[in-house]
Amino acid sequence: MQNTMEFLMQLLRTRSVTGNTDLAAEIVRARLDSLGLEVKVTNKGSVIATMEGTTDDSAVISAHIDTLGAVVSRITSDGTLKYHCVGGFTANSIEGEYCQVETFTGRLITGTILFSKTSVHAHGREKSSVKRSHDEMYIRLDDRADSSDAVKELGISVGNYIHFEPRALHLSSGYVKSRHIDDKAGVAVLIAVAENLVSMKVKPQRNIHFLFTVHEEVGHGAAGWLPDNVSDFLAVDMGVCGADQTSDEKKVTVCAADSSGPYNYELTKHLINLAEMNNIPYVVDTFPFYGSDAAAAMKMGLDARHALVGPGVDTSHAIERTHEEGIKATIDLVTIFAME
Repeated sequence: MQNTMEFLMQLLRTRSVTGNTDLAAEIVRARLDSLGLEVKVTNKGSVIATMEGTTDDSAVISAHIDTLGAVVSRITSDGTLKYHCVGGFTANSIEGEYCQVETFTGRLITGTILFSKTSVHAHGREKSSVKRSHDEMYIRLDDRADSSDAVKELGISVGNYIHFEPRALHLSSGYVKSRHIDDKAGVAVLIAVAENLVSMKVKPQRNIHFLFTVHEEVGHGAAGWLPDNVSDFLAVDMGVCGADQTSDEKKVTVCAADSSGPYNYELTKHLINLAEMNNIPYVVDTFPFYGSDAAAAMKMGLDARHALVGPGVDTSHAIERTHEEGIKATIDLVTIFAME
């Protein structure tokens, strides 16, 4: 687990907003290359590593590298920035967050995401306590920029990416707290599973395609490249923890249904059985406000069974938290599934 957690921390600290994932994708590609796997990158930027099996049958196991973020939508006359969301998150979940604006030349300029009436001293308690909306948020740059012309002289343009500060920590208690655990924990799981399979020095029965997508947060991650003869598509993503959920940070979640409908019933039951037979701590849950790469593959027309598993993640799409025990449980379940 030490190598897995170190890799996860490296990945969490590497910016990878949907559509701007090259740095993180290269880290993933290099790690897969070091295992001696056949690796390629699709036109969309997804990374695929294949482990050849003993039959023509194939299984896809996916996770997504891309994360939430924003792009500059307007430069205001007073030198602040307005933004367009990349992915689904609330305004209050990013209020006060440090960020970096990446210019088209690659320069990174720091700033802070703020509510327009934050200060109680300037606006009074009533106005500073109103419900937050993205329309009322702005980015204050940490540079001499008091006009739109001054901002443009820094090289900032509409369309520039805005990266949120992840603040990634791996605590001695085993917890990991950071932005973007969704789904970088899943990526770390797939890398660990690939390492497990390589270390076994035994070919799996099926061809195993590890698929790392880069557009999941905007809905079309797994749509596009898919191999032939796929019988199962297993997405590894987060389990949503919350008051009305069963997901647990220290267990693997088997998702029975999400906003796209139920996952394949037989494959879901099979994963539950694998967890029970191998004493892997698990829960079953449903996510009504959630979608995945497995659903994207099905909408593309993939004729396969599909399912979803992942470690429990608290306060998703904000400052998230999970536990290394949940990550290990997910690794164990996915490794057994891959080697069947």
